[in-house]
Amino acid sequence: DLLSLIEEMHSKQMYLMMDFVVNHTSDEFIWAEKAKKGEEKYQSYYYTFPNREIPDAYEQSLPEVFPESAPGNFTFNKEMNKWVMTVFNNYQWDLNYRNPEVFMAMLTNLVSLANYGVDVVRFDALAFLWKKLGSNSQNLPEAHNLISLFRMCLQTIAPGVIFLAEAIVSPKEIIKYFGEDNKKGNECEIAYNATLMALLWNSIATKKTSLLYKSLINLPSKPKEGTWINYIRCHDDIGLGFEDKYIYEIGWDAYLHRKFLLDYYSKGIDWSPAVGEIFMFNPKNGDGRITGSAASLLGLERGIKENDSDVIEKAVKKIVLLHSIILSFGGIPMLYAGDEIGTLNDYSFLNDPGKKDDSRWLNRPMQNWALIENIDSEESPQTQIYKSISQLIAIRKNTSVFADRNNLRIHSNPNPHLFIYERTSEKERNILIICNFDEHAQIIESGQIESLGYSAKNERLDLVTGKNIRQNSALIELLPFQFIWLSQN
Repeated sequence: DLLSLIEEMHSKQMYLMMDFVVNHTSDEFIWAEKAKKGEEKYQSYYYTFPNREIPDAYEQSLPEVFPESAPGNFTFNKEMNKWVMTVFNNYQWDLNYRNPEVFMAMLTNLVSLANYGVDVVRFDALAFLWKKLGSNSQNLPEAHNLISLFRMCLQTIAPGVIFLAEAIVSPKEIIKYFGEDNKKGNECEIAYNATLMALLWNSIATKKTSLLYKSLINLPSKPKEGTWINYIRCHDDIGLGFEDKYIYEIGWDAYLHRKFLLDYYSKGIDWSPAVGEIFMFNPKNGDGRITGSAASLLGLERGIKENDSDVIEKAVKKIVLLHSIILSFGGIPMLYAGDEIGTLNDYSFLNDPGKKDDSRWLNRPMQNWALIENIDSEESPQTQIYKSISQLIAIRKNTSVFADRNNLRIHSNPNPHLFIYERTSEKERNILIICNFDEHAQIIESGQIESLGYSAKNERLDLVTGKNIRQNSALIELLPFQFIWLSQN
């Protein structure tokens, strides 16, 4: 079935990306089954211990990934009569890469995917690959060595296959998965831009771009060999992995700010239009994450429920605004299925005993094929969203400067509600992007745009509306949640 699917996809010029869970296996996998039956070879494939002495030492510094559903990092297995490291869930056993046989066995599995014809391999949970006492066992140098070794081997065997880093970690750590120093450009070719994703949701809640600017300007540049996947959300939660020092530097309290964001998106603030849930709240440190579909988090669910046309209109504009950024920022834009038609939260998971305790199922709905079938004939918020995003995709496809050649330039500005950046080229016209994150109209001086090389003496075309930005006006107005893709003719 997989070979047939890959053949059909390739005939349609589609690429297949498959997950490769590199950090752990299921407790039902053949290696774990053999370990449970007492085979020492396979027990050494995992972190197994006869008592709690070493596990307790690890727990002193290991954080809890799922503190509500899977507290702690070790699970006792009665069949082995041993403790096994289970950082994520009790049924996911962490692999022990200190044993070189583990790397060789996992490389065999990786090569099998390449042999099937898989084009992109998504390395799952790679930040956790190496465990070390006294550390949080995340983002360690040995983990980067392993990734680089996987890359080196696959470059020899199947150089057309590329790696995507699923490393949802702090901004300063994410960039490292492209490779640093002697490994620069020799780890993963693609990484999720989780930093941009989280910062966009922060700007929606605060209506300000100060933390967005502060974080992005201080992010080290990536190597030219790699690119980002830009997205506004995915199948999992929205983590608030901001650098605390940047929050403090703009005058906010980091702890209270995260609490505000959780309240804003998870029904803790009456005036917020967002309808979401908190995922894995940890009362020990106040940490939590956000779940919900993009449309519901941006107000569409509440607007429809209350039949409030103003809330609906703003929600549609915010949905399109965020997609305009991931389509123009520099990298591969990823649209999560359903976002292109404004899919709302799916509460059916509450009736499923196997899912009801995991609020991430809010944003894992079945695709609404009936709505899609009639999307062009309806006059609805969903149709507006679909047509707007489709238009932006068409513009991107016809505007080669949007291709990632490390040609992104971020421009600071005095208006705290605006986000301005530029895509540049020596051979083509540059594109200036201006985004308004406020629910009120904002003004930008024409002189500021001219200082960036977009002279009022020439035609300044907004690619989105097809209109010429007024040449003789000293001020340019951006409507609530409006964005401009400005091209200088």
